[in-house]
Amino acid sequence: MRRDKRPFLRDDDEMRRLFFTADAVQSAMRFADPSALVCRYTRKMMAFLLFLPDPRHILILGLGGGSLAKYCYRHLPRARITAVEIDASVIALRREFAIPEDDQRFEVVHADGAEYVDRTRLRPDVVLIDAFDAEGVAPSLASPAFHARVSQCLAPQGLMIMNLAGAHSRVRIHIECARDAFPGATLLVPVEGDENRLLFGFPATPVLPPMPVLRARAAELARSLEIEFPRYLRRLALARQVGGATLFPSEAVDS
Repeated sequence: MRRDKRPFLRDDDEMRRLFFTADAVQSAMRFADPSALVCRYTRKMMAFLLFLPDPRHILILGLGGGSLAKYCYRHLPRARITAVEIDASVIALRREFAIPEDDQRFEVVHADGAEYVDRTRLRPDVVLIDAFDAEGVAPSLASPAFHARVSQCLAPQGLMIMNLAGAHSRVRIHIECARDAFPGATLLVPVEGDENRLLFGFPATPVLPPMPVLRARAAELARSLEIEFPRYLRRLALARQVGGATLFPSEAVDS
């Protein structure tokens, strides 16, 4: 994603925030806990753990302040994390946001996300997409070819979660592209309290355990990670299905 202006920071006593424009916070970090997920949508993007509680490789498109990368690096020690960011001026802020240095488990790649996905031979379990410019989701990602390539590169039973916000026209394009690219299932899930929506895409219909097992998994994740996984499970079961198979039968929602 290309921007006309360099990103900038604003600090107060508790937080550091990243901006691309003066009217929209792109990322936030709490000084007392730099790896905490401050923004609601980032916490909800961790709902992939309900489907894949032990991912081996997570690919993140869009680094920003590194919220998702830092959280996964800290709390998922068995996972390899690759974060791709097109803007060198964003990567230059990694120390200001306490983003770890590259090591055997973690790597920040300076590249266009669409081009990276097109050429990669990686088979990530999860692709998290949070790539924005000043008007919404990066235009280079708004194509059938991009969504198809993400679907193709995912490991069996993998999934994509894309954060959608900004201009309605951009959001609609991604929904249409994902519906065709992810035949397993495609869900559109609102984020309570803000305008973001999360697009879930599954190349193959996930093989899910019975709902009581999923509820137990959500409760355990909530205890260990202090994120509202039981509520996320309920929201996913009630989510708008925009393509593919129905993941949760109606009786599972009510039971």
